[in-house]
Amino acid sequence: MTVTATSVDQSDQLQPRRTSGARGGRLLRLVPAAASALCGVLLYVSFPPRPLWWLALPAFAGFGWVLRGRSWKAALGLGYLFGLGFLLPLLVWTSVEVGPLPWLALVAIEAMFVALVGVGVAAVSRLPAWPVWAAAVWTAGEAARARVPFQGFPWGKVAFGQADGVFLPLAAVGGTPVLGFAVVLCGFGLYEAGRLIAERRRNRVVRRAAATAALLSVAVPVVGAVAARALVSDSAEDGTATVALIQGNVPRAGLEFNAQRRAVLDYHARETHKLAADVRAGKVAKPDYVLWPENSSDIDPFEYADAAAVIEEAAKDIGVPISVGSVVERDGKLLNEQILWDPVKGATQTYDKRQIQPFGEYLPLRPLVGAINKNWTEMARQDFGRGTEPGVFDIDGAKVGLATCYEAAFDWAVRDTVTHGAEMISVPSNNATFDRSEMTYQQLAMSRIRAVEHSRTVTVPVTSGVSAVILPDGRITQKTGMFVPAYLVQKVPLRTSTTPATELGILPEIALVLVAAGGIGWAIGSGLRARRAGDA
Repeated sequence: MTVTATSVDQSDQLQPRRTSGARGGRLLRLVPAAASALCGVLLYVSFPPRPLWWLALPAFAGFGWVLRGRSWKAALGLGYLFGLGFLLPLLVWTSVEVGPLPWLALVAIEAMFVALVGVGVAAVSRLPAWPVWAAAVWTAGEAARARVPFQGFPWGKVAFGQADGVFLPLAAVGGTPVLGFAVVLCGFGLYEAGRLIAERRRNRVVRRAAATAALLSVAVPVVGAVAARALVSDSAEDGTATVALIQGNVPRAGLEFNAQRRAVLDYHARETHKLAADVRAGKVAKPDYVLWPENSSDIDPFEYADAAAVIEEAAKDIGVPISVGSVVERDGKLLNEQILWDPVKGATQTYDKRQIQPFGEYLPLRPLVGAINKNWTEMARQDFGRGTEPGVFDIDGAKVGLATCYEAAFDWAVRDTVTHGAEMISVPSNNATFDRSEMTYQQLAMSRIRAVEHSRTVTVPVTSGVSAVILPDGRITQKTGMFVPAYLVQKVPLRTSTTPATELGILPEIALVLVAAGGIGWAIGSGLRARRAGDA
């Protein structure tokens, strides 16, 4: 009896230990999931307005750790969690006026691209020099996300978080694909180097080829960025131009300002008259031309004489052409248009926005969206049409390229202004809808990347801020606050030379996509061969 009692007691004592061990095992299995989501958050924190660009490196080092050697199912889930951790906070500004549902839907869709990238990274993580293949897979994922669905949404490209970073000069080498590839490669390379060091400390043999590949994954992007500084210059090649940016502000933040379109127009005209008075008083230099933001006149000046009169008076007062952002209707189409308004000749040149924003300027799947929420279809009663020609205004010999707001996120929409002769670039924008969110800072960082990518001055006139002047080396020399009326005047260099990024265009991206495809193909082939050998 004593023996039996003792055995029962021991059994009772062992049972909680097994339960505790099972719980500990389950908790350990949650570590990669939590780490993946936290790495995504870390990548978000590396983006503007925070100058913490370097956090992208540990973010991808951690992402490489959680994915290396995983099955495709595990990698899919871990990649999705990384995408959610990154995109949920990055894109929260999309919910400012329309509520959380569109924001969550957008993030859910965009995170699927990151999930598929996770599968690809896990697959190539077994290959020699895997950080190279894995970084190419990430770039391929960004390329897909920039094109589908609804003509793509490239917001959140890794390159757009590097405006303050050491890798920035690589934008001049191969644009956002090469810049983003270098950052991701360096992050994965840091993890691989750390893993091999840990292997060595455990007295395991580390192959020299693997160690060399890890070292090069970190060193090559850094050395390449240092070497690429030779491509970055802010010197004038075709003289200079004195340019003025007008930020008129809006009556109040939010979508409602569209109901007060005349007030917005009057605000921008008033700030231009103030500039003209300061020029006459000798307080500032007279500009060669003035840039108003997108939607600075939502009243069609070709249709309404009072709007045309307000613009004409402002142009005559300052005595130079004004680029006005307006909404016009022509041939039955609603167009987001930039109009060059001469003080003597009136409207002389126009540019119609080509990359229009889905669910903002046009409504895909209108019947389905209306069934979900009729208010959304009422806010976008008529879809905008698309322009067909690149925007380059010739203003007294100075050629100014135009990429309106959302277009700054798309590589092609900025590049073809330069290939069509632009000596500087303007990105007229309207961020009033998004209140004081981080959206305006994220978009400003894009313009800084574009300045270096194409070696051009970039101006960013915005209705409610932040407006800025960016030199070809990516430096912001002047900027305004948010929701304040202001003007900026500066002499800027005009440049005609082209960078390798401008010349190569889409070719670096195609090359990296092919590298990614080759790596995934190699990984699949190796897996099939290993399976056949196991069956044999």
